[in-house]
Amino acid sequence: MNPVVLIAEELAPAAIEVLAHDFDVRHVDGTDRPALLSALSEADAVIVRSATQIDAEAIAAAPRLKVVARAGIGLDNVEVPAATARGVMVVNAPTSNIVSAAEQAVALLLAVARNTASASAALKAGEWKRSKYTGVEVQGKTVGVVGLGRIGVLFASRIAAFGTRLIAYDPYIQPARAAQLGVRLVGLEELLRESDFISIHLPKTPETMGLIGEKELAIVKPGVRIVNAARGGLVDEQALADAIAEGRVAGAGVDVYAKEPCTSSPLFAFDNVVATPHLGASTHEAQDKAGLAVAKSVKLALQGEFVPDAVNVQAGGVVAQDVRPLLPLAEKLGRAFTAVAGGVAASVTVEVRGEIVGHDVSVLKLAATKGLFSSVVEEQVTYVNAPHLAAERGVEVTLASLAETAEQPTLVTVRGALPDGRTVSVSGTVTHSGARDIIKLTEVDGFDVEIGAEGILLFLRYADRPGVVGTVGTLLGESGINIAAMQVARREAGGETLMTLTVDQALGADLLTSAADSIGATSASAADLRDE
Repeated sequence: MNPVVLIAEELAPAAIEVLAHDFDVRHVDGTDRPALLSALSEADAVIVRSATQIDAEAIAAAPRLKVVARAGIGLDNVEVPAATARGVMVVNAPTSNIVSAAEQAVALLLAVARNTASASAALKAGEWKRSKYTGVEVQGKTVGVVGLGRIGVLFASRIAAFGTRLIAYDPYIQPARAAQLGVRLVGLEELLRESDFISIHLPKTPETMGLIGEKELAIVKPGVRIVNAARGGLVDEQALADAIAEGRVAGAGVDVYAKEPCTSSPLFAFDNVVATPHLGASTHEAQDKAGLAVAKSVKLALQGEFVPDAVNVQAGGVVAQDVRPLLPLAEKLGRAFTAVAGGVAASVTVEVRGEIVGHDVSVLKLAATKGLFSSVVEEQVTYVNAPHLAAERGVEVTLASLAETAEQPTLVTVRGALPDGRTVSVSGTVTHSGARDIIKLTEVDGFDVEIGAEGILLFLRYADRPGVVGTVGTLLGESGINIAAMQVARREAGGETLMTLTVDQALGADLLTSAADSIGATSASAADLRDE
């Protein structure tokens, strides 16, 4: 009997063809919950898009299930932890829409430059007013690209064909790589002051939320046009609306919003704003690519072969039972390292100490690498594409296994050398409380700490003096940010000090800067260590 592949939503014919020869392909309406649960009882794999919910109940109803495939990028409708606990592989199509997303940003930029949408609406309403909709050429203009991940690079290469000058802000890419792309790296402030057009291509993280706000829009080049087809919330919508109303910003193209679905925004009041309902991935080609990609992954998974687009731990093959609790630790250490370092490292070493090194711990290097880049690129980072992302950015990641016993039975450290010569390190361990694994940070850049590696962590470095803790607590409290845990570590009284706080919600870039300024911090960063 051939394995059963259950298709719960519409899939491209080419994708079905990939599966039809080797598997028993069945169809069900994934939105019909009773029918879905019944059909899952015999399924070895299920393929969904966005409407079908594959949660713990659905996984429990499928005793033969080996793989859940999402024909798209997001996994909001798939309960990945429940799948992982059952040993069910989860795959998606992480690069299926990158071309479509880049082209959407180009389309918005051109539409804003030429007032296309408002002119079309006026003509259809019976108005012929050519002079009212006079636009600007793109040729010869300076285009600022905020974020040079895969989509940012595709956007840059396409807009370069218009004869533009390209500058970019991305602290996580090496200057040599940017130069290869024909892009000049600059600071964010310089980009804002110089650009005639700005296009945002960043992931949504605590540090990028509100990155372009009132303060940033106050220094932009007059007449700039801004495009955001990346993530909602990166640009403060009200601040952008105010800047347009005041004439500092000549127009905007917006495809994403802080809250979606979005049918009301201050930006919708302006004729010189082109607004679309998150259409970045909405092309036939992107949908077909997604279906074909997951069909191939399902075929590999059911044949017991390596799966490039697996997103949970099964992607690394067989992992020893004692090593598995260290996977989330290593990934969180990678995320914390990137936050503390504040930029991309030239090289990184993942050190594993203790008896655990008697097992194969090579997967921990992958987990740490995944964490290093999870907050700095647009696409979802997996155990498979993480090494490629590191190679693209010229970051060498190595593994060091040391059997010697540290203060903790098992200790994992992510240590990296930065281009400016600094060395940064973050260490942690896993302890056990009953059936629960507790992940802790034990060291941050030379400071001894002991704080849970969970939630959103803030790191503030400053000169030790009285009153600092109260100042920070008051500022966050007045902003509605609750502090769940806090620890202060110093090397000596009056010396350099590190404050680590766990907060309940993400801070925008402006609030993080305000917190740092209020205490004269020499550095401030945020790491999102929430479980994915």
